[in-house]
Amino acid sequence: MPDVFADLVGQDEAVDTLRRAAAAAAAVLRAAAAPTTAVGDELDALAEEAGGAEAATVDPGAGMTHAWIFTGPPGSGRSVAARAFAAALQCAYGTGCGECPGCHTTMAGTHADVRMVVPDGLSIGVNEMRALVLRAASTPSGGRWQVVVISDADRLTEAAGNALLKAIEEPPPRTVFLLCAPSTHPDDVSVTIRSRCRLVPLRQPAPDAVAEVLVRRDGVPPDVARWAAAAAQGHVGRARRLANDPEARKRREAVLAVPRRLTGVGAAFDAASALIEAAEAEAEASVAETAAAERAALETALGAGGTGRGAAGAIRGAAGQLKDLERRQKSRATRAQRDALDRALVDLAGFYRDALTMALRAPVAPVHTDTAALAGAGAQKWDAEGALRRLEAVLECRAAIEANVKPRIAVEAMMLSLWKG
Repeated sequence: MPDVFADLVGQDEAVDTLRRAAAAAAAVLRAAAAPTTAVGDELDALAEEAGGAEAATVDPGAGMTHAWIFTGPPGSGRSVAARAFAAALQCAYGTGCGECPGCHTTMAGTHADVRMVVPDGLSIGVNEMRALVLRAASTPSGGRWQVVVISDADRLTEAAGNALLKAIEEPPPRTVFLLCAPSTHPDDVSVTIRSRCRLVPLRQPAPDAVAEVLVRRDGVPPDVARWAAAAAQGHVGRARRLANDPEARKRREAVLAVPRRLTGVGAAFDAASALIEAAEAEAEASVAETAAAERAALETALGAGGTGRGAAGAIRGAAGQLKDLERRQKSRATRAQRDALDRALVDLAGFYRDALTMALRAPVAPVHTDTAALAGAGAQKWDAEGALRRLEAVLECRAAIEANVKPRIAVEAMMLSLWKG
């Protein structure tokens, strides 16, 4: 069985850093256990057997710290790296072997001492963060580490960031915080939090590395894997979706058909509406099943369908909890819609990038090989300056939506810019 870092694609330098830190963390535990019990000798023997003599002789604390930030472009594997590191910290051998119960339960998301924080909505609020910090202060039940993984640390509100900062400044002795964010820019992670964390930068993996993972792990045919890896621009999750989901491929084809549909003002507004509606439909499909299951589970817990005395009154008194659930689900749906729209904009940006490189006669392969002819025709019609203006319009639309401009307004403005050039 491969170790926990096997799916971290094209990040050899980061994997080496995390392996050394995990070995150092295991050395800390051995040093703490050795004076009072025979557990230290047992751990040394296990570590030497699993990872070689080097894993058993790391200086306690060398290379390990209590707070980390994983940064990198979308699809680079920030959350994958954080989860793998959490598994290595819980590994019985301190190596991330992928076989012991600590590795298995962490990778499956069921380890009692590993808390994965994935925001349902557009932000992580202060109440959620305070509850998380309180839980993180408890003693690890398994005797190793209490690990908190925040997959979208850039979504922390200011108050939530302050609550997290206090915990990072005064951490419990066995607690590790793993934050994931696009970058360490102050707009993503505050300077005060960043200054107290160790940085692990990830790069966009090469298409060949992504294709290799799709073939090895998911059984995708090599030719399909190469196409999906190139079309996804190094985003591993997106590449897997394109390789395995016909509906995802249809949505991509519809997005890449936008440039030839822009024949006038009316066509631009029609294209904007189609793009927004497609994103809404994709988001609704992705959250509908989960939302229905959550509501059914909550209603059952509150006594829905019960026939005993007081059951009807209990469900009537639960209106506040149901309303709170609906609020969270609405926020999650909004985020899913924006994520779906952003994926479409990335595909569109890739098309205009291809047109730009062709206009400049740059010796680079196209992102979208199946629309290379259309991009070449656009390059001849617009020249390099026109292609660049259109690419900038797509990127500006992404930035506007990130700044909370209403998606429909931002997309309509983009479509008009694409039409006018």
